[in-house]
Amino acid sequence: MNVDVLAIGAHPDDVDLGVGGLLCKLSDAGKRTAILDLSEGELGSRGTVAERNEEAGEAARLLGVSTRRNAQLPDGGLSNNTEQRLAIIRVIRELRPTVVFGPMRPDRHPDHEAAHDLIKDAHFFSGVHGLDTGQAPHRAQALYGYSAYQDGDCTPTHVVDISGVFERKIEALRAFRSQFHNPDYDGPETHVASPQFWEAITTRAAYWGNKIGVRYGEALYGTLPIAMDLPPELEEHA
Repeated sequence: MNVDVLAIGAHPDDVDLGVGGLLCKLSDAGKRTAILDLSEGELGSRGTVAERNEEAGEAARLLGVSTRRNAQLPDGGLSNNTEQRLAIIRVIRELRPTVVFGPMRPDRHPDHEAAHDLIKDAHFFSGVHGLDTGQAPHRAQALYGYSAYQDGDCTPTHVVDISGVFERKIEALRAFRSQFHNPDYDGPETHVASPQFWEAITTRAAYWGNKIGVRYGEALYGTLPIAMDLPPELEEHA
């Protein structure tokens, strides 16, 4: 199965937080989207692996995602090594995405930082003919970074208007009942399960939306120069 977009996250819910709105828009536009979670979040303070897998599947359905995979790499042990790169390379070569999204750095979570380099190098080596996985080589046309919840000091190269799908993104995030603020779930209090973090999801989307004159937005970070004939604001007048 070929997909238009493959979004990769260190843990279930990372992609949903970072580019859930964009995945909704792409699905609405008829694009085939896929998510690859690198770990099952087995070190999480709340919830079980079985709960996270069920929640991730429900969230993917709400986002209109065509397929969601899990590489079952070690939570808390993501590392840019040959074995872990191969796990990603095999998925890239199977799904053959046009665009890949992966975590941006800097980030407070060590797995997010490790995933940034791991995905970047796996994306490159996926296109190398001398690396044999029994699959045809494939490298996406573009690799974009996103932040799950900490934007750091980098200025995004793009901000996507998600105003029309923001409520669907929130509905998908609510599927992660064990992870985010949920008074009905019995579990220890954590940063991401706090009311403040849940409120910050809307605040952050409103912040990026305000930057482009819309209600809600998601930030993307380009990793390669973007080709253009003319500035996009002038193309229709050329």
